[in-house]
Amino acid sequence: MGSGALKVPRAGPSVSATAAIDRADLARFTLGNEALAREVLELFAAQAPCYLEALRRAATDRDWQRAAHTLKGAAAAVGARQLQRLAELAERVGRGSPRAAREAERELAIGVIAEATAAACREISAMFAP
Repeated sequence: MGSGALKVPRAGPSVSATAAIDRADLARFTLGNEALAREVLELFAAQAPCYLEALRRAATDRDWQRAAHTLKGAAAAVGARQLQRLAELAERVGRGSPRAAREAERELAIGVIAEATAAACREISAMFAP
């Protein structure tokens, strides 16, 4: 992999045991307003497929970086720290790599980001389950 390769641990007990949403961070962001926290989380969960689709459809380096940056900000806003870090790494994926290597690195990044996004969305859903 090139210098911008995304290196993350594979899903396992240590990864899955970590909360996908840092509730303390979310509370700081929403100033402890539970209704606002719920609204922000639900909006994130609704938009999550759009963030992933933007990464998948990125035709240029600039499109890729913009999509990764947008996801990074959205993840930060809901306290999805692991997803935020992955998106931050994704912003640099493929820089300076030959086209084939860059595409392979991006596919790997999308897969890992999709897993982290799904984990965050599952946790959000569980927070509001009856």
